Amino acid sequence: MNNLPDFPALDVLCPMHLILNSAGHIVHAGPTLRKILAGHEVGEKCFLELFEVKRPRALSSMKDLQGKGPQKLSLKMRSAPHTALKGVIVPAVDSGGGMIVNLSFGISILDGVRDFDLTNADFAATDLAIEMLYLVEAKTAAMEASHHLNSRLQGAKIAAEEQAYTDTLTGLKNRRALDTVLTRLLDTRNSFAVMQIDLDYFKTVNDTLGHAAGDFVLQHVARIMVDETRNDDLVARVGGDEFTVVLPDVCDEGILRRVGRRIIDRLEVPIPFEGSECKISASIGTVWIQSGDTPTMEDLLSDADVALYASKNAGRAKQTLYSPDLRRASNAVAPLSERSTRPS
Repeated sequence: MNNLPDFPALDVLCPMHLILNSAGHIVHAGPTLRKILAGHEVGEKCFLELFEVKRPRALSSMKDLQGKGPQKLSLKMRSAPHTALKGVIVPAVDSGGGMIVNLSFGISILDGVRDFDLTNADFAATDLAIEMLYLVEAKTAAMEASHHLNSRLQGAKIAAEEQAYTDTLTGLKNRRALDTVLTRLLDTRNSFAVMQIDLDYFKTVNDTLGHAAGDFVLQHVARIMVDETRNDDLVARVGGDEFTVVLPDVCDEGILRRVGRRIIDRLEVPIPFEGSECKISASIGTVWIQSGDTPTMEDLLSDADVALYASKNAGRAKQTLYSPDLRRASNAVAPLSERSTRPS
């Protein structure tokens, strides 16, 4: 920037001022404007070469500004970032046609501070921009704190909801999650299947090796069931040794038989625990809901129970697919509230 004469008083009081000669050329710029216009040869540069006056609209030359007394200006910088500015231009005393322009950012203060890396020291001590900056900083801090709080609350809410639908021992979904998924699937009337699974001989493991062994077995069983089902399937622990698998979009009975067979085969492999072997198996009752069927949830689970009892009565470690003949052949169907009476 060219060397310009000093006006220390104006530099302190109005750090964004310009002094123009009678031809409209800049003969002095305040320190903040020098910072903003860094890279421009401001000395003797015409004011209208650096700034585009938006209002008053009729202004096209410096002659339009001279001799008319103080005027308010709306303008913007011609060079990037084309910052919008407010200003007032007044005749300079004993200047022979010279003028003084005092500029401010107005509502563009945040853009100005960001674009030109300005600080409080770049504004006059009495400039309201300083108070505005303080307010903006306070608001920003408050909004950030609010955002962090909301994020924590949202995270806590998600965690609480997830916990409400999760079995704490196995990490599987629980009965509440099962009821939610079944309600949704029944409403869609699409094809899906439900496998009701009871562990055979699990009570023996608890009675002979203790509850620690029982918990270990349940966690092992949960991993196997997740391994043998798809990501979109739901595996839930709904009782002590009772599990339910929901398989959406089933189009082939053979798929159900293969999934059930894999689960049974893997659960028949002895499970090592602290030098002992835990031997269990699984009985499965499966209901396949066809597209368009409209059973109630109570009927659906009751049918699955009937098929499960058929597997138990056939010698365990089996899977039975429900059919109406099973219910007709059954002398008594255990209600859902009496599942604990099944053979273990």
